[in-house]
Amino acid sequence: MKADELKNLQSPLKAQYRDNPESAVVTLKASGRIGEGIACKVETGQAIAEAGLHPATGGDGSQLCSGDMLLEALVACAGVTLRAVATAFEVELRDARITAEGDLDFRGTLGVAKDAPVGLRDIRLRFELDTDAPAETLDKLIQTTERYCVVLQTIQSSPHVTVTSERVAA
Repeated sequence: MKADELKNLQSPLKAQYRDNPESAVVTLKASGRIGEGIACKVETGQAIAEAGLHPATGGDGSQLCSGDMLLEALVACAGVTLRAVATAFEVELRDARITAEGDLDFRGTLGVAKDAPVGLRDIRLRFELDTDAPAETLDKLIQTTERYCVVLQTIQSSPHVTVTSERVAA
């Protein structure tokens, strides 16, 4: 896709959102159902992904780990955002590799140590870019990608989360 194609695609949406801010608010949804054993089947829109215990918590490694899925969502969003920003800036990327790593102390989720956090404590997002663009352009490319990557911004801002439950009849 070329920069003008992207602009033509997004311009009417940007105008609509400026004129009617409420139309820009979309509720994204995900759902899943518990599976056999200790698993949860999540509908991804393209397929059903089955998440289970990580081997460090007793899993056999045959199911997806939700922590890995979080990092995969970060990589996917950062990659799409990077490509869109590069297109808008007319920066030629011959190739780009995006990686995310996160450190997780499993003592926390297993309740072994009360001082160990439950969840990822450090996340590292890395871009390896094959391009001839100058360093200052690459800096702006990464800064803009960071600014507009939905998953990264969500992780960094720690949004308010409400947890509810209800009993339903079988």
